[in-house]
Amino acid sequence: MNEHDASAQSSPPSAPQLARFSGLELLASSVLLVDPDDHVRYANPAAENMLDASLKWLSRQSIASLFTNGDELAALCDQTRAHQYADLRQDLALERPGRETLHVHSIASALDNGEVLIELRENVQQLKLDREERFLDQSQANKELIRNLAHEIKNPLGGIRGAAQLLELELPPLHLGELKEYTQVIIKEADRLQTLVDRLLAPHRKPHIVGDVNIHEVCERVRSLVLAEFPNGLSIRRDYDASIPEFRGDKEQLIQAVLNIVHNAAQALAQRIAAGDAEIVLRTRVARQVTLAKVRYGLALDLHIIDNGPGIAPEIRDRIFYPLVSGREGGSGLGLTLAQTFVQQHQGMIECESRPGLTDFRILLPLP
Repeated sequence: MNEHDASAQSSPPSAPQLARFSGLELLASSVLLVDPDDHVRYANPAAENMLDASLKWLSRQSIASLFTNGDELAALCDQTRAHQYADLRQDLALERPGRETLHVHSIASALDNGEVLIELRENVQQLKLDREERFLDQSQANKELIRNLAHEIKNPLGGIRGAAQLLELELPPLHLGELKEYTQVIIKEADRLQTLVDRLLAPHRKPHIVGDVNIHEVCERVRSLVLAEFPNGLSIRRDYDASIPEFRGDKEQLIQAVLNIVHNAAQALAQRIAAGDAEIVLRTRVARQVTLAKVRYGLALDLHIIDNGPGIAPEIRDRIFYPLVSGREGGSGLGLTLAQTFVQQHQGMIECESRPGLTDFRILLPLP
């Protein structure tokens, strides 16, 4: 009997057979039961959800046909049966046409009748590393683009402003008043663009001044600056771990990075400030065994900046660290870009989770 015939004759488990698997129904991890012919005999609800397929459909498939590289799962079943392992563990990247690769930790166990029970657990750490790697690559590309674009803009911008100034000097006295208005528009807009370019280039111009940094001094400085601008309707609550040690870094850069995030949060809280219940929380903790930019650190600073605002719009949530992307009318879209750059210069990274009522920016920095 060929594989196609076996697949065609396979049928979903009956009610008595399903009763056999009742203990697997409530598991959060995905479980597949594979028969001696490598066909799926059972899948628990978590597996149906992970594979986006029903038990009825899955029970007609061979284990190898579920993924484009499904032969790896079939080989896992063969090895488990051949060696009668109590369990065989392996990290797999299971590929599906037109869909995101599934990174899973698999545990295969051989049963007495030639069946194999496969448990698939989503490998969250691998997903996080892949996402971080993509983000770092994109961030580096953005920085190169910004530098090149800023330099390309800066040179002709100076020429445009200078030409407008010379033109203003040559205007005939008779029409000086009405024509000067136009040259002033050119000069002022050139100055505005020059300021934007300077902000784009700022992280790459200023020297990295390294000294001992106490993160709570940084937080207190930011807290006082923001409360001076928003004295009414906003509370900034401290939740500090006093045991966090000092570390080497550029204090002014870190103040600017934290200030940009906290200031953005305060501006997003405009409605709650008006209502008098706006809150930002500055929380510091120590994280252990953290991977940052593919380097493993035993200890890391874990700083959370949490607000109770409306959240970040879903359409820009994945692009908030890109330059010139802003969720606020009139925003420059540079605050978070500069914050990310300053944090990356300290071998750290910023993550963000947001939903209506809670936005959490998390800054991770290696500690000695």
